[in-house]
Amino acid sequence: QFSELQDGPQGHYRSGCHPQAMALGCLPILPFPLVSGTIELHRLINKNEKELTMRGIIILLLSMALLMAVNTGCTKSTEQGSADKKITLDTLQQKASYVMGYSQGRGLKMKQLDEEVDMDTFMQGMKDGIKGQGLIEEKNMQEVFRAFSEDFRKRQDEKNKVIGERNKIEGEVFLKENAQKEGIKVTESGLQYMVLKEGTGPTPNPTDTVEVHYTGTLLDGTEFDSSIKRGEPAKFPLNRVIPAWTEGLQLMKVGAKYKLFCPSNLSYGERGQGGQIGPNAVLIFEVELLGIEPFKGAPQPTQTPPPAKK
Repeated sequence: QFSELQDGPQGHYRSGCHPQAMALGCLPILPFPLVSGTIELHRLINKNEKELTMRGIIILLLSMALLMAVNTGCTKSTEQGSADKKITLDTLQQKASYVMGYSQGRGLKMKQLDEEVDMDTFMQGMKDGIKGQGLIEEKNMQEVFRAFSEDFRKRQDEKNKVIGERNKIEGEVFLKENAQKEGIKVTESGLQYMVLKEGTGPTPNPTDTVEVHYTGTLLDGTEFDSSIKRGEPAKFPLNRVIPAWTEGLQLMKVGAKYKLFCPSNLSYGERGQGGQIGPNAVLIFEVELLGIEPFKGAPQPTQTPPPAKK
C-alpha cells in the first residue's frame, strides 16, 4: 500500500483514497515506473480537482505505454474489428499483465478519462515512438498535451457544475425530509444518524485508530464502496477521515452499528471524489465499529462531538 493513495473509507482519508478501494491501482506488485506514474497522476489530480495538468496527462499516457508494451507480448487478436481480445491467463506474466491492465482501466474510469484516449492512435503512437518516426514533431507534442488538458478541464468544469447544482438541490430535499423520520437524530453540524444497534464498549477519541465494517451508497442506492464485499474490515486514524466520519464515530461505542447521512459539506463538498461521488453529493454509510487502537503518542485533548438536536 502507498500512503499517497490512502483515503479512508472510500474517502475517507482526507489526502486521497482508500488503499483498498478508489485508488488508481493500489498494487504494490506493479513495476515501479507504472506505480510511480499512477501515484503521481493521482496526487496531481487530487491536489486540485480542477487542474489536470499537462504533466499529469503525460505521466498517465507514459504509464499506459508501459502497460501496453507489457500486454502486447501476451495478447492475441480475434477477428478484425472485434472490440475484445482473446487472452489466456496461464502464465504469471499473463496474469500480471491482466492485473496491470485492469488496474489502469479502473483508474481511467474513476478519473473520467476512459473516453478521452483513442486506443488505436495511442497504439500507433507507441509503435512510432519505438521507431523514432512520429507523425507529430516532438517539439510540438507538449503543445498538444497543453491544449488537450485545457479542453478537458473546461468540459469537466461545465459538466461538474451541472451535476453539482442538481446534487445540491436533491441533497437538501432529502436531508430535510429524512430529518423528520422516526429514529433520525441530527447534530449541530447537520450530520444525521440512526442507531441500528448500540454498543457496549469504549468510544473512540479523534486521534485513535478505528476498525470498522461499512457500506457506502449514494442517494439513488448506488453502492460505491463496501469493506464487507472486500472481505476485511478497514482501519484508519479517525482524525484522517471526512468530517462526517470523525464526528459520527465518536458518537458510537465498540459494537455499535449506525447509519450516517452525511451532508456534502461534511463529505467531499464541491469537488466530489473520483468518478462515482459527484460534487455536492450526500452520502449514506452503514458503519459498524469493531475496535479501537488508542493513540500511542503524546496525550491529545478529547473533542466532544456536538449534541444531537433530537
